[in-house]
Amino acid sequence: MVHNKKYIPVIVTLLFSMLFINSAFAKQTSINVGPKVGDKAPALTVTDAKKSVVNIADLTAEKGLIILFFRSADWCPFCKRHLIEFNEYADKFKALGYGVAAISYDSTDILNGFSKAHQLTYPLLSDQAAATVKAYGILNKDYQMGDDNYGIPYPGVVIINPAGTIFHKYFFEGYRKRVKFIDLYQQLSTIK
Repeated sequence: MVHNKKYIPVIVTLLFSMLFINSAFAKQTSINVGPKVGDKAPALTVTDAKKSVVNIADLTAEKGLIILFFRSADWCPFCKRHLIEFNEYADKFKALGYGVAAISYDSTDILNGFSKAHQLTYPLLSDQAAATVKAYGILNKDYQMGDDNYGIPYPGVVIINPAGTIFHKYFFEGYRKRVKFIDLYQQLSTIK
């Protein structure tokens, strides 16, 4: 029995996360990168399309923030398709009470062009120095400093709760497998 009420939200979050991961992504295998569920979310070091600095508090809604980390909106066809699929669910996630955003190493010009061309309803954020990707521990190690693709993350999703802790995460080794937004939406829609 828990006697200290401050631990109840943490315990509930951890239990839900275990159920969430097992049911929503049972057929997909997440790699063990990034912060642990229950850890304080690292700060964001990103800029938006207007080249303004953005932080977690700017993006978080009533129930939290969903961040999609992707490789590139410029050259990665899997990412482009995934960003468009994310857009199909963005308003649904917002209606559930979540802020939504996506982050890559692309320049703000590339992200702004892609966003306008596909009428995205969520912000694409630029992590030019890979500071956010490094802080989250999801820097793809296949590329070294000096490579054209240095700074790309492992593709995946992080959900941060309103208290600023990692509520859920899911990342993939390759570039073909991605989080299925229908599964994510169904799981998040069960949270009261």
